[in-house]
Amino acid sequence: MPEGDTVWLAAQRMNTALAGATLRRGEFRLPQLAALDLTGSTVREVIPRGKHLLIRLADDRTLRTHFRMDGSWHIYRPGTKWRGGPGYDVRVVLATDEWECVGYRLHDVDIVPTADEDRLVGHLGPDVLGPDWDLDEALRRLRAHPDEQIGVAILDQRNLAGIGNLYKVESLFLAGVHPWARVGDVPNLVQLVERARTLMLANRDHPEQSTTGDTRRGQDHWVAGRKGRPCRRCRTPILLGEQGPTTQERVTWWCPRCQAARSPIDPQARTGEPDHPQPVTLYR
Repeated sequence: MPEGDTVWLAAQRMNTALAGATLRRGEFRLPQLAALDLTGSTVREVIPRGKHLLIRLADDRTLRTHFRMDGSWHIYRPGTKWRGGPGYDVRVVLATDEWECVGYRLHDVDIVPTADEDRLVGHLGPDVLGPDWDLDEALRRLRAHPDEQIGVAILDQRNLAGIGNLYKVESLFLAGVHPWARVGDVPNLVQLVERARTLMLANRDHPEQSTTGDTRRGQDHWVAGRKGRPCRRCRTPILLGEQGPTTQERVTWWCPRCQAARSPIDPQARTGEPDHPQPVTLYR
């Protein structure tokens, strides 16, 4: 799943390609927007808001897109072959005289008056990578639900916007926090949030997402994608489970020693194999 830093980088590149330019092609390949044509519109700016990408037009309209699990924007020079996937995956095409921006598998595609952007993104918490970042407000929102599992809470974009599953599991590991710990039982919540933000800031200017400082494949993460492999710190095998509401479950990796449970963990914690989860109660 694209995380906030991926959306941030996409917005910077899109802004470089489109800001100040007039669209010679602005088409939608979606039933609900198929009749809309943005040709002739001028792009004012492209900005990220959490995991949402906002393309603001000079006529005071905003095009919002969301990557969800598999979406992406690709930028090409005119005449270059598009390589983001099969043609039927293209959702939006925005082209100027110099660039062609092609949106593949985009979700939540909407166009609204710029003054009404809050209808689409107003529910989001402070953006980890945005100018509105406010640590105190993010902490206030997290602490307002002390019984929530911390691994669920920091993914909730209403608390703070931009963190995805990768930065969730990696920051929890670095802070030594069990994914199923209650928010109210996390002793170093400030450190946890700041760690996640530091990781995202370190990766936002390039597509590589290393949390270890090593960009080599297989060496770039502490626990993500490392089920059964030895912890880089204590050599204990990394565990894998599922966490979150049934409709929004995310796989979660963690080290049972470095992230030992220091208080009772939710007895409904699904910490077995993803295909065969087993409810357990964990103590340490």
